[in-house]
Amino acid sequence: MRLFFVVVILGFGAIAMVVLPSGKEARITGASLVNPPREITAAKMAEVKRVNAGWVALIPYAFSRDGEPQVSFDHSRQWWGEHTDGNCTLIQYAKDHGLKVMVKPHVWARGAGWVGDFNLDSEEKWKVWETDYTKYILNHAIKADSMGVELFCIGTEYRIPARERPAFWRSLIKQVREVYKGKITYASNWDNFENIIWWDDVDYIGIDAYFPLAEGSHPGLSEIMKGWDPIKQQLSLFSEKWGKPILFTEYGFQSANGAAGSHWEVDKSESSVNPQLQADAYEATFQALENEAWWAGGFFWKWHFTSRYGRWRGTEWTPQNKPAEGVIARWYAKIR
Repeated sequence: MRLFFVVVILGFGAIAMVVLPSGKEARITGASLVNPPREITAAKMAEVKRVNAGWVALIPYAFSRDGEPQVSFDHSRQWWGEHTDGNCTLIQYAKDHGLKVMVKPHVWARGAGWVGDFNLDSEEKWKVWETDYTKYILNHAIKADSMGVELFCIGTEYRIPARERPAFWRSLIKQVREVYKGKITYASNWDNFENIIWWDDVDYIGIDAYFPLAEGSHPGLSEIMKGWDPIKQQLSLFSEKWGKPILFTEYGFQSANGAAGSHWEVDKSESSVNPQLQADAYEATFQALENEAWWAGGFFWKWHFTSRYGRWRGTEWTPQNKPAEGVIARWYAKIR
């Protein structure tokens, strides 16, 4: 945090230097990158600066099968940017363009898809999972430290083990801190962060913040902002409880009718395309949060390097080449 000093004259002629904040700490203005399947040039990384992003999130994937404990990564057929070597190249590209980095490992659960539903049926299996998962995380933590990565996320949306195996996560955080000197967070799902009891061991409370804000095809700006009111109160109290700032490890909106509500119910057909609602939802979010002291910023979801492999349907999450891109650029310039 930026500081200034005030000289205070005390009794008996003593002088004390009182340190006061000179303003808000710079927020994280981040973009979550879709790591490319094929190698790209460093010049492609510069494109994300169109939205005045100061940070990028890089996501090296691993894989599990639903109900099985093994966690595997760095497959020969894995996308280039999701492999350790490709991820390190992207880190260097980001550094070359003056961008700060969060490395955010994410496991894809084959058979279930979303790792939030991942579960195992025996303690023996959980021990295998813990060993494999630790190997995966430490691999990327060591690389992140060697390349001066500013922020490391120890996991993403593991609802069940994050809630039921706190001792494992505390042990993992301790091991990560032994090999990595930067800040640490964890990306909890928006409806699960209150079930985690080990937030005191990380530097940021991380939330993938896809809160339903306003239902309907195209709610107005004021209605979307109003939807943030109870959430802001909840998050403010939660931040105060743990004495930690809250970082939106992911946040964003699809460009589709209903995207400000329950995003998993959004119709992704061509008739549902609504880029203006996406822009309005971002505008309402920034207006609602800009003065919240607990909010450390976040990483919008998501930014593609290439359209060949990206899902470029009109309802997709990316703000690229849509009205929302301009909204994000304007606000990121203001709050960074």
